[in-house]
Amino acid sequence: MRFKFMAVAALMACSGAALAQGAGRASADEAVALVKKAVAHARGKGVEQACRDFADPQGGFIQGELYVFVQDMNARMVCHGANKRMNGKNLSQLKDANGKFFSRDMAALAKSRGSGWVDYQWINPATQALEPKTSYIEKIDDGTWLGVGIYRK
Repeated sequence: MRFKFMAVAALMACSGAALAQGAGRASADEAVALVKKAVAHARGKGVEQACRDFADPQGGFIQGELYVFVQDMNARMVCHGANKRMNGKNLSQLKDANGKFFSRDMAALAKSRGSGWVDYQWINPATQALEPKTSYIEKIDDGTWLGVGIYRK
């Protein structure tokens, strides 16, 4: 079971490596702006079409180290803009280095408040170091929410 979580963590850590190479640190304001743009797009085009657009390097939703990920309210990855291998994975049991179930926390926040920040520890693909990360998430509809994360170091 632990191996399964480590494998998912490795997939997620590798997901932004190419995007982050040589890129400067993204800001919280940039993350929020991308979330707002992505939520409007998903509501206008539907989640299925939006997911295709989120994964398109020319679609405007991959900006340096920033990318959009979409999960359902049970912490299942609907789509990951930087790593399609994550699509469909159940992340409800995934923990960060401190034992925090951050995907569950994101889903709970989407259900209760609709949007906000969730802090956790994650391996930065650019530095290969465990760093503080935070993701801004926002509810799309009753079944899904999306987010964009930034490293805070």
